[in-house]
Amino acid sequence: MKAIIYCRVSTDKKVQETSLSRQKEELYQLATRYQFSVVTCIEEQASGYEVERDGIFHMLELIEKGQAEAVLIQDETRLGRGNTKIALFHQLSKLNIPIYTAINDGELELSESDSMVLQIVGIVEEYQRKIHNAKIKRGIKKAIANGYDPTQNLSNQNLSPGRERKDVPIKEIVRLRENGLTFSEIATTLNGLGYHISKATIHRRYQESKLIDSDK
Repeated sequence: MKAIIYCRVSTDKKVQETSLSRQKEELYQLATRYQFSVVTCIEEQASGYEVERDGIFHMLELIEKGQAEAVLIQDETRLGRGNTKIALFHQLSKLNIPIYTAINDGELELSESDSMVLQIVGIVEEYQRKIHNAKIKRGIKKAIANGYDPTQNLSNQNLSPGRERKDVPIKEIVRLRENGLTFSEIATTLNGLGYHISKATIHRRYQESKLIDSDK
């Protein structure tokens, strides 16, 4: 299994440099015991409460690219503290990445309180997805009720949803706006049909189209 070693200390004092070296040594030993192949060893001097850390971003980037399958840390506080720790636990859990610690000499066992918080976060995210999907359905129903037929008016119906649909359907934005939809509702409707467009982009393109029409 490919793993990332992550070491962190909070200051740049000499004693902390020694701590980094100790963490690194212990984690390489842990990797050897579990027969992990170490992809890289990330060393940082930053507060555990700070989420914007170059090392953390590098770690997540490697994981998202499929270049690592586990994370090795000295103890849970090295990954982060407070809300930052919970956020990173949640992110790694979503990516199905196990965390191994030197202090446990194995896979991390979350405390009861941390497990409870992560369960709550998961429930909240699930309801957010349900709300988002409901908004998309509502936007589409409202558009259809106002005479909008996506099968006839939206181009590229043969393409799969996602990045392939790069063109912004200006005419349909104008049409939906004239049918009484808000920019937010237009965004959710078009996103539900595979056009990844933000509300701000829709508003800008709509204003541009009106300016062009006024100059004709």
